[in-house]
Amino acid sequence: MIGTAKRFDVRPLSPRLGAELIGVDLAAGVDDALFRAIYDAFLSYRVLLFGTQVLPPGRQVEFARHFGEVQVHVMNQYHADGFPELYRLSNLDEQGKPSGRHPDRGTLAWHTDGSWQRRSGQATILYAEMVPDQGGETEFCDMYGAYDRLSAQWKQRISNLHAVHNLNFSRTRRHNEQPMTEAQRNAVPPVAHPIVRTHPETGRKSIFLGDHAESVVGMDYEDGRDLIEELNALAVHPDLVYRHRWQPGQVIAWDNRCLMHRAMDYDLGAQPRVIRRCTVLGEVPR
Repeated sequence: MIGTAKRFDVRPLSPRLGAELIGVDLAAGVDDALFRAIYDAFLSYRVLLFGTQVLPPGRQVEFARHFGEVQVHVMNQYHADGFPELYRLSNLDEQGKPSGRHPDRGTLAWHTDGSWQRRSGQATILYAEMVPDQGGETEFCDMYGAYDRLSAQWKQRISNLHAVHNLNFSRTRRHNEQPMTEAQRNAVPPVAHPIVRTHPETGRKSIFLGDHAESVVGMDYEDGRDLIEELNALAVHPDLVYRHRWQPGQVIAWDNRCLMHRAMDYDLGAQPRVIRRCTVLGEVPR
């Protein structure tokens, strides 16, 4: 067991990654000692589930700030509840009914939150306000394990390569339209990160790509696209994936520095799904 037994109990979610922390009431606030125990579990399990609870928007932001500086997403049309740090994904229309329109189709592809910024995402904290009866799960994939399983030839091939991550690229290709304004695009120019990333706290290597990665520095564009697509596919192994079936009121926090994740599709015209998100900025990937 990680952490202090008197503060919470730990229940692993899968053989490879993920744990539920039982007995943590985030709405009641988190003191420094409790957060240290939570963070130890965060580094060990990489995906943390907190049981069903009512988590007000302000408390979600407060919890996120324990991890570090909270991102204010450039796509401010998603900001929620008077908190620019919150980002709401909802398929509901003005009458509160399922609209049939997906709020962000980019979430359906494997990705890492905030990889399109110089300081990429550290932790993401999701709160489920409403979830569909079927579908709408979130999957997480272990990028430590993905790197470890690469052949020696692949490891040598990508050891010094950098990929260019571009939010405008991933948003446009997945939405088949331009969802960002010119000002938003200008605010987040493409940024290059190493394809092999070393976690700043555990020292372990992982693959750092996902759907925001557009091209490879120093390579022909199409050759770079082929490498990214091939490596993104190679990174996902069924036994390295944990799929979470949401219940309303659940909270999940995960480590973007060693995981990819994606949302699963659902019946957009019949089922509601409303998720509230915070992403915490981490370090410049190395």
